Amino acid sequence: MAAWLFISPLAIVSLLVIGGPGVASLVFSFTDWDGLGAASFIGIDNYIELFQSPAVLSAIWHNLIWTLFFLVVPITMALLGAFLLSRIRRGQAVFRVLYFIPYVLATIVSATIWRQILSPTAGIGPALSSFGLDWLADVNFLGDPSLALGAVAFVNNWQWWGFLLVLFVAAMQGVNPALYEAARLDGANAWQEFWHITLPGIRPTFMFLVLMTVIWSFLVFDYVYILTQGGPAGSTDVLATVLYRTAFAEQRAGYASAMAMLLSVISAVVVGGYLFLRKKLDWDV
Repeated sequence: MAAWLFISPLAIVSLLVIGGPGVASLVFSFTDWDGLGAASFIGIDNYIELFQSPAVLSAIWHNLIWTLFFLVVPITMALLGAFLLSRIRRGQAVFRVLYFIPYVLATIVSATIWRQILSPTAGIGPALSSFGLDWLADVNFLGDPSLALGAVAFVNNWQWWGFLLVLFVAAMQGVNPALYEAARLDGANAWQEFWHITLPGIRPTFMFLVLMTVIWSFLVFDYVYILTQGGPAGSTDVLATVLYRTAFAEQRAGYASAMAMLLSVISAVVVGGYLFLRKKLDWDV
């Protein structure tokens, strides 16, 4: 009872700030509403339109590509970087701070800097051309539909992977050093130590970060909106940018609420699947 009393203020705030708007979004997703006036009930029409909309289906596809990229590239970089960094005995804290700095920078600041770097008129391409290296001279990273999504993901990865690295390093410090000593006595190399000792030792942290990466990938908004606003020609649109544009530019808050419910369902399915697998496969052990 004492524990419940201590957490009750936060629980009440969560119910009011998260639960209240969540229920409201569910109700408004069944209405035709402009966000200001009266809402009229239209049943499941918003959801029917949602799954027939080329813009929404394209955004979902981009979210899936984004998720796959962030499940592979930053996590792999962070795992290998953390393993190498964990072997450094002197100056490790300096490297951890350096890798963590991009994560604590304001998104608008880092995105603006990268937009300048990737600019086709004043960015890295023209800078290299001044040294006679013209292989990026005509490349418009954020203006080419075939490159824009990858360019935005690259920028976001620059900010994200250092955060993962710091968490992985902290988890690796909890692995029993005696296991590594025993492995070396048995003739294990660095890769075998990483695969058979480090990965199993940090499995709870690893699986939790995989879960958060999937959820975050479907909620991504800031870097996409700041760098491209979903363009060019919708090539970087994700569900969150379509939702934002629908709610505030087109003033279709009811339809946008249906998109928000879709994001909530995706997150709930991911979390439910994670909890099921964690219990079934003993990921906490």
